[in-house]
Amino acid sequence: MNGNFRNFAIWLVILFMLMGLFQVFQSSTRTMSVGEKSYSQFMSDVDAGRVSSVTITNDIVSGVLQDGTRFDTVIPDGADVVSRLETQNVSITARAPESSPFWSILLSSWLPFIVIIGVWFFFIRQMQGGGRGGAMGFGKSRAKLLTETQGKVTFEDVAGVDEAKQDLEEIVEFLRDPGKFQRLGGRIPRGVLLVGPPGTGKTLLARSVAGEANVPFFTISGSDFVEMFVGVGASRVRDMFEQAKKNAPCIIFIDEIDAVGRQRGAGLGGGNDEREQTLNQLLVEMDGFEANEGIILIAATNRPDVLDPALLRPGRFDRQVVVPNPDVSGREKVLKVHVRKVPLAPDVDLKVLARGTPGFSGADLMNLVNEAALMAARKNKRFVTHQEFEDAKDKIMMGAERRTMAMTDDEKKLTAYHEAGHAIIALKVAGIDPIHKATIIPRGRALGMVMTLPENDTYSFSREKALARLTMLFGGREAEIIKFGPAKVTSGASGDIQMATSLARSMVMEWGMSERLGRVRYKSNDQEVFLGHSVTQSTNMSDETAKLIDQEVRKLIEDGEASARDILTTYHDQWEAIAQALLEYETLTGDELRALMDGKQPIRPDDSGPAVPKATGVPTAGKSGKKRPDAPPEPGMEPQPES
Repeated sequence: MNGNFRNFAIWLVILFMLMGLFQVFQSSTRTMSVGEKSYSQFMSDVDAGRVSSVTITNDIVSGVLQDGTRFDTVIPDGADVVSRLETQNVSITARAPESSPFWSILLSSWLPFIVIIGVWFFFIRQMQGGGRGGAMGFGKSRAKLLTETQGKVTFEDVAGVDEAKQDLEEIVEFLRDPGKFQRLGGRIPRGVLLVGPPGTGKTLLARSVAGEANVPFFTISGSDFVEMFVGVGASRVRDMFEQAKKNAPCIIFIDEIDAVGRQRGAGLGGGNDEREQTLNQLLVEMDGFEANEGIILIAATNRPDVLDPALLRPGRFDRQVVVPNPDVSGREKVLKVHVRKVPLAPDVDLKVLARGTPGFSGADLMNLVNEAALMAARKNKRFVTHQEFEDAKDKIMMGAERRTMAMTDDEKKLTAYHEAGHAIIALKVAGIDPIHKATIIPRGRALGMVMTLPENDTYSFSREKALARLTMLFGGREAEIIKFGPAKVTSGASGDIQMATSLARSMVMEWGMSERLGRVRYKSNDQEVFLGHSVTQSTNMSDETAKLIDQEVRKLIEDGEASARDILTTYHDQWEAIAQALLEYETLTGDELRALMDGKQPIRPDDSGPAVPKATGVPTAGKSGKKRPDAPPEPGMEPQPES
């Protein structure tokens, strides 16, 4: 605000100076307005006796005719006007010329130079950093001082990451009462690195520290350091720490630090690496010859593997705080935070939602609540019901429904048997997560989908689960072959084949799940050279070993195909029942699929209604999509009470 006011004042002064200069030049060049009379006409009037009186000022004659008309004229140099006026008895008045004031003379002579010097000085200040975007202002830090007016966040707004929050609460407590820790010889951590997948709340944790700590909090992005000019990044690092020293104790937060802290040493491209120079300056400022007491650096990244080891050592980043995806209890706490301002229907159970969203990050859960609220608003509901949360979850996990996509009957039939093949294997093979939903409605880029959800959070992957997963992935292609013949198979299984191949290769090359190859990692060096890793790539295997790996991968694939074929043959009737139900209802839940295995048809709320033609690609509540006249109102659509 002060900088803007100063710039405005400078421009205002320049404007007034220009106006004064214009006024001076106008006054110095201005002459008295000359009337319509020329000198010849004036002398004719004098000789004819029509002039009553005149006033002479230098070479300007102002007069009045006998009829009262006023006039002005200019007298040429050397003209004998006075004698001729006296001859005609004209009243003559002479006036001395008005002298210009001293300030006017001074202003007219010096003002142009003052204006030029002022404008030159103003632009020099802009280039040297007096302005935010000047050419010489590139070296200034882009760190912003976070204030409460920008939206205060506290630890109460952070849920599901209790361990990470505890580490940061200790930092805040140290800033408030450092003597409590220093009595036992402890020192304040110089840096805290928040590590975790995208969307887990790393930036939110940093904002909560800013809301809790009563110290200045500077925030900057890792991409704000390096610009097009050489040396700008290092200059900005120095300037940032200079600002921090003036406000110590304080906290600096660098978001996405991997943009500036990537590992050094790749050496590609030639010339000077500006990013490395910036990183070197950051390393020196964090732990160099000069002590930066009272400055705590908090950084966040989802790529800790690409950071330079010198940046991660104690003394720079003393702590690495892992911010993982929340577990089931953490997801429930996160949902409670995000539904504070959302009116929920009585049938919404956050515990059930938390159990049904394994692997969701905090950002995913926030998006889930937002999508559910938007869906309820689209239906003009007063509350958000459990059904909106289920629909929102399906949209996030399986993609949006492509309602306008027209499928032929043959395509729909093939898709139904393909997805039924996946579903029957998911229901019959041990080691596969419980089936959540099967649909033949196109979603995202898929024509159909079978979704499974784990009952609990899983942190490892057994060989039994891997083999079961391979069997399920080939259930769709084997179903197409059995039902329609090898000549009728489609490209719809390309995604299944890709995932199965990747899974089989990981089992053989990374996880040591092959008896012939043993417990050896054969994964090649596939790290990116531009992230600071080795320029050369090694396979760490001979040609004979590579051939053996291909054989083992092929064997796992063929075993999965054979297992899927056996299950489809053994449970042919149930497979047919699921396929027919998908053709009729288009979407089946896990409970309905399990009921079909027992020979029970799905029961929809409107099965007793009048028969109507089959539904199109748009999912409905049942076969017809219509409600009985005596059906209760849909949850969340109850009439509003009269006010």
